[in-house]
Amino acid sequence: MSAIENFFATIGKIYFWFLDIVKNWGRFALFEVHILPLYFRRPWRIKEILQQMVIVGVGSSGVIIFTGIFTGMVEAVQLYQGFHEFGAENMMGYPIVLSIFRELGPVFAGLMVTSRAISAMAAELGTMRVTEQIDALDTLAVNSKQYLIIPRVVATTISLPILILVFDAMGAASAYLVSIYALGINEIEYTQTINMYLDLSDIYTGVSKGFIFGFLISAIGTYIGYNARGGARGVGQATTNAVVLGAMTVFVMDYFLSSFFLIMGW
Repeated sequence: MSAIENFFATIGKIYFWFLDIVKNWGRFALFEVHILPLYFRRPWRIKEILQQMVIVGVGSSGVIIFTGIFTGMVEAVQLYQGFHEFGAENMMGYPIVLSIFRELGPVFAGLMVTSRAISAMAAELGTMRVTEQIDALDTLAVNSKQYLIIPRVVATTISLPILILVFDAMGAASAYLVSIYALGINEIEYTQTINMYLDLSDIYTGVSKGFIFGFLISAIGTYIGYNARGGARGVGQATTNAVVLGAMTVFVMDYFLSSFFLIMGW
């Protein structure tokens, strides 16, 4: 095969790969539009939503606390190195909490929930699909989408902002302890910069990302699990896809939301 033929073959592969991506995301969008009315239709299945909040929120709290503590500690050490070069280490309190509240908290919490809870959702729904449990629900005149998907999406959308607040608290506290007691930063100046410059918008912008991240990653995870095919191998592939696509969604949406908040002056 000549170089020209190889070139056009590569172009063709890229073209069909792009079409496949557009087709899959189009199916996902149509699926979500189709189930949108179910969020407002009775029965609302409050019990199932609370059960899923325990699984997603309480179940993920341990890893969120652990990640938040060490993220704050690393932030303090790394920012100290940079600020110390300019003799401004006593001013690093505000940059630390700003980065945690606005970016690190939402992103890391979203990634942890994706890896722990969303993967479990995809695996559970995928197993139910390949073992025909979902088909059995439909046969019994139970709306499987409303019963299985809606509670998980609502629970994750509510739980993730709360987990972000937990992450923020742990990260800010651990950064404070390391900065004051390990690095010798002046406590008064450290806290003074936070009190002077930290605004409420720095907190609620990060929390608002949690609502969007929570909805998107849970919608992706439940969609992939609900439509899994191919037995045990298909369930494993669905779980992997849910984690990868969920993590990518967190990073992509974080950029667009951060840009939007910057334009809006928030």
